[in-house]
Amino acid sequence: MSLDSPALWLALLQIIWINILLSGDNAVVIAMACRSLPEKTRKWGIITGAGVAVGLRILFTGIVATLLALPWLKLVGSLALMWIAVDLALPSDEADEAVEASDNLWKAVGTVAVADIVMSLDNVVAVAAVANGSWLLLGIGLAISIPLIVAGSSLVMSLLDRFPILVWAGAALLGWVAGEMLVSDTAIIDRIGGIEASHHWEYPVAALCAVLVVGIAYTVGRMRKARAHNEA
Repeated sequence: MSLDSPALWLALLQIIWINILLSGDNAVVIAMACRSLPEKTRKWGIITGAGVAVGLRILFTGIVATLLALPWLKLVGSLALMWIAVDLALPSDEADEAVEASDNLWKAVGTVAVADIVMSLDNVVAVAAVANGSWLLLGIGLAISIPLIVAGSSLVMSLLDRFPILVWAGAALLGWVAGEMLVSDTAIIDRIGGIEASHHWEYPVAALCAVLVVGIAYTVGRMRKARAHNEA
């Protein structure tokens, strides 16, 4: 497709729109991963995290589409995403304040990178289908989503600072996404009776995973506080 082709611009708009819809999850991950960074480091955490997220999306959209048909892949991804959600919901250890800002920054960026790899499994097929094998179209469309993700994560992080309870809502959201990913695994679909049964169980499983993430994070947090109190 040439630059003056209406089909190219339509496909580009479709990719951008898909990423607008999907950038909310990435914004939550970036905001939660960067919320403990020093103020002067947060901007670079957001920008770097968003850049890594989009770069990985470009790379993995090209190669993961063929892997999504493999059984159990989404199941493993959903479990990894739930682990990340629990880890992000837990309060920061006070000892972490002694860590240099650069170490915190790259740890946050690494968290964003792992989360985006996991979360991309559920949407790369749609983006790859629109791009129709064009890496140029894929790259342009996803690169445009960088400011969208940055803007979204900045908004979410300001809300997290003002309303800490929203951290738990973010963890629940990631748990919900993990649940949806789990029931869309081909191996799970085959064992629960097909696509129609998968759609039937999608919301209950997503809700269960959201509650499970919050419950585990709350329990672990309480245990850590009790241990710290006993040691004191």
